[in-house]
Amino acid sequence: MTTRRFLSLWLPRLATDRARRLSAVDRTLPLAAVARISKAERLVCVDAAAARLGLTVGLSLADARARHPALVVVEANPMEERRLLERICDWGSRYTPLAALDRPDGLMLDISGVAHLFGGEAGLVEDAQARLAAQGITVLAGVADNPRAAFALARFSGQKIAPEALSEKAFAKLFHDLPLAALGLDEKTVADMARAGLRRIGDVALRPRAPITARFGALPVARLDELKGLQRVSIAPRFAPPDFLAERRFASPIQTVEAIEVSLQKLADDLVVLLERQAKGARRVELSLYRVDGAVRRIAVGASRPLNEARAIVRLFAEKLASPHEDAIDAGFGVDLMRLACLTAEPLAPSQSQIERAHEAERARALADLIDRLSARLGAHAVTRRGLVEAHLPELAEAAAPAIFDETRRRGEGSAPLLPQGEGVARPPDLIRGATEEDEQRAPARPLRLFVRPEPIDALAEVPDGPPLRFRWRRVLHDVAAIEGPERIAPPWWRREGGPTRDYFRAEDSQGRRFWLYREGLWGRETSRAKWFVHGVFG
Repeated sequence: MTTRRFLSLWLPRLATDRARRLSAVDRTLPLAAVARISKAERLVCVDAAAARLGLTVGLSLADARARHPALVVVEANPMEERRLLERICDWGSRYTPLAALDRPDGLMLDISGVAHLFGGEAGLVEDAQARLAAQGITVLAGVADNPRAAFALARFSGQKIAPEALSEKAFAKLFHDLPLAALGLDEKTVADMARAGLRRIGDVALRPRAPITARFGALPVARLDELKGLQRVSIAPRFAPPDFLAERRFASPIQTVEAIEVSLQKLADDLVVLLERQAKGARRVELSLYRVDGAVRRIAVGASRPLNEARAIVRLFAEKLASPHEDAIDAGFGVDLMRLACLTAEPLAPSQSQIERAHEAERARALADLIDRLSARLGAHAVTRRGLVEAHLPELAEAAAPAIFDETRRRGEGSAPLLPQGEGVARPPDLIRGATEEDEQRAPARPLRLFVRPEPIDALAEVPDGPPLRFRWRRVLHDVAAIEGPERIAPPWWRREGGPTRDYFRAEDSQGRRFWLYREGLWGRETSRAKWFVHGVFG
């Protein structure tokens, strides 16, 4: 069984590093980021030059200026710093798909089983630090068996890589001398425990737990258990791990679109091999391009059927890149890693070509390929199908959904969002809600198409709550020869204003034309004068 290993990347100078990347500040001058705290401007981040001068986080700006008038000051921007941290996290996924944010100034990567690709954990750490340094980012790293221990090593220890499966003696040697802040406790708790004589992890680990818990709560002891690995800690990756993954790393970065296309073809071949081993096809595929300058470009495409053909996958990306809504590939100074991930995979339907009609299967595949290509170029929401919706009123019982999603997804079992209803769209033949075939055969037939808005008619009935004898619609008088109904649809009770009750009738006039009529409102209870509408026609 592979031991879980985690890499913590701490960016202690994120604010000043961001400022240096954006401005032409002389690198020999000290730099600090400030923010307003407790009605005073205070330093919240200092670069290496400022730290060497003795400036620290929390110092007031007035004191810092008095000590070093040449100090360059920038305003901290927490929102932009969060965005930069997210971009660095995206870049960190080059090492493992399980890359998570460790706010406010760190990342946590699950590197279990991947360190050997970089010559070991030390090689991986060295590679990450070198690449981030080239981007102007200061980073410290820690590697351990759990996230809490990696966090502590990155920020507070001189030894950055902990051996696997530490013994009690080795754990005490490595962690007992670290300050309590290494447990991730807030400043108030650390200060309260310091006043009680508890300043280091060993002070807590070597004392009875009950008094500490009674005085400072359960958190310090729980964090100590996390540090020892007695309590499992999970991370929340920024992106869900893919079902299947193929990647290629380049010793010399590639810069041309042609080279990227050739590599994409090879990646598609590799991905198809992985899919075929489990008899699955890709429904959603993402291409990630990692540039040497740290930028990451992600391009995702979807398919209306499970794909296990490299040619079809490559064609979808070609259509996507040809779309006017998609930016062209910019390789910058070069791409040194390409990754093709299958985000969603589904089992391939068993094929019995002996009994299925080949031309129908081929036609279905051709239609699915056309839908995929149009969706990739125009966008998934521009190519739609009509689908059933669990709705109470007939005019709301269908809607448009992206055509790349299958029938089960459009019935509500998937996550495809339905689009607003259009005009003159198809209606489900009989029932709105799910029912058996026997129920459907007994149900009143309804028109396949409805009017966008029911049209009012003038109707004459023998009694106020009875069916009409004749009605006038669009200035034409229709004598009713046969009528069937009513089918009553009550207003949705869960809505505050659900509207009046409707009684639907199937009416046929003397010339054989058939209409779907309804009376709005219960006579004597909801209305004193019934209103009639035609909602659709049969034909």
